[in-house]
Amino acid sequence: MGNSASDSLSAFQKLTLVVLRTFIGWHFLYEGYFKLLLPAWAKDGTYLGTWSSASYLNGATGFVGHILQSMFNAGWGHAIDVAVITALCAIGFSLMLGIFTQLGCYGAMAMLALFYLTAMPLDGVPHPGMEGNYMIVNKNLIEWVAVAVVWSFQTGRIAGLDLLYSAWRKKGAVPVPQL
Repeated sequence: MGNSASDSLSAFQKLTLVVLRTFIGWHFLYEGYFKLLLPAWAKDGTYLGTWSSASYLNGATGFVGHILQSMFNAGWGHAIDVAVITALCAIGFSLMLGIFTQLGCYGAMAMLALFYLTAMPLDGVPHPGMEGNYMIVNKNLIEWVAVAVVWSFQTGRIAGLDLLYSAWRKKGAVPVPQL
């Protein structure tokens, strides 16, 4: 393996980092899958149509949210929706499978930063259409830090398709992850 941040970790530390990466990947993939395949429903059971970022953007409080609202209202809504769904699914697959892991982490951090800057929790009061009550630190910021940890330890070199590809390129035997 050689010169990776993960070389001196214990088996348990490696396992928890890979599990963390996999769970974050699952979260991204499921969010994308849900938005892609499942329709939206009102509390009374009325069909609302396919998912759209419109309601999220309408409740956005951050400066990026106002820019995205303007783009959505200018006719970019469908493109924004497709980009969000595609990015969520691609990042999810990347992190779950450990393929292009570092790139998947960059994508995840970019998406999470975008979500955070779109709806920054600066006032500590509930907002319609937003879940939870936060003051500065919310779930997007916490997940961003978790992805930064996964990125910094280069978990694709611990387990995943990145590890298998690296071994194949070296023309050696396919490694078994050493936990």
